[in-house]
Amino acid sequence: MRVASWNVNSIKARLPNVLDWLGKVQPDVLLMQEIKCQDGDFPALEFESLGYKAVAHGQKSYNGVAVVSRLPIQAARPVLPKLQDSDPDDPQARYLEVEINGVILGNLYLPNGNPRPGDKYTYKLEWMQRLHKHAAKLLQGDMPFLLAGDYNICPTDRDLYDPAGWAEDALCYPDSRKAYRAILNLGLTESWRALHPNIQDYTFWDYQAGAWFKNHGLRIDHFLLSPALADRLQSCEIDRAPRGLEKASDHTPIVCMIGD
Repeated sequence: MRVASWNVNSIKARLPNVLDWLGKVQPDVLLMQEIKCQDGDFPALEFESLGYKAVAHGQKSYNGVAVVSRLPIQAARPVLPKLQDSDPDDPQARYLEVEINGVILGNLYLPNGNPRPGDKYTYKLEWMQRLHKHAAKLLQGDMPFLLAGDYNICPTDRDLYDPAGWAEDALCYPDSRKAYRAILNLGLTESWRALHPNIQDYTFWDYQAGAWFKNHGLRIDHFLLSPALADRLQSCEIDRAPRGLEKASDHTPIVCMIGD
């Protein structure tokens, strides 16, 4: 199963680029983040014309995640469980979990957390606690799984162009990295870094200050695999080509190949 993840930064604005990429690369599944539309406005028919069924968990103007798949989607769950049952419902659409071919695929758009400190950073860390708890529960089950998407975390200083300049940012701050490592330390494998231990590459380049042309990037989009899936990992590659197009998203796709 060939699974791709891409923060499209508005599916309405990027639809031609996304459809063109799908036609060329033809992954089995594409996990999209930051679709920035409500469920009813998601362009499912356009994806169906390419042979993909769509499931979306959207939100007006902000956030939102969607999955399109050429393989049957057996189940879809659009909510990341709370830490406590008494906690209020999360109004932000940031998580969509599906089951495909006996594998659970969690599609996530983790909060940015800036400015830090403040409510947005508190929300980021709490959201990561919820993800940690959910990953631990998934590990107790029988189905292999992956958790992929825009984590808004640079795991180490190797994963960005200017560590000193970003040291106080929520994407690189020690508490953010500690929470990310805690999820990994449950026994998950970060697929791209596992296969490329000594390479520096990025998945995001800001629109500001010529970041793309200067290669001033961040690696914040990740695939985390359960042990059973890590044993089946064949490849994981960053596809830079879409970032260089007209009207590009500020992120580019990452594609992971899972064998039988």
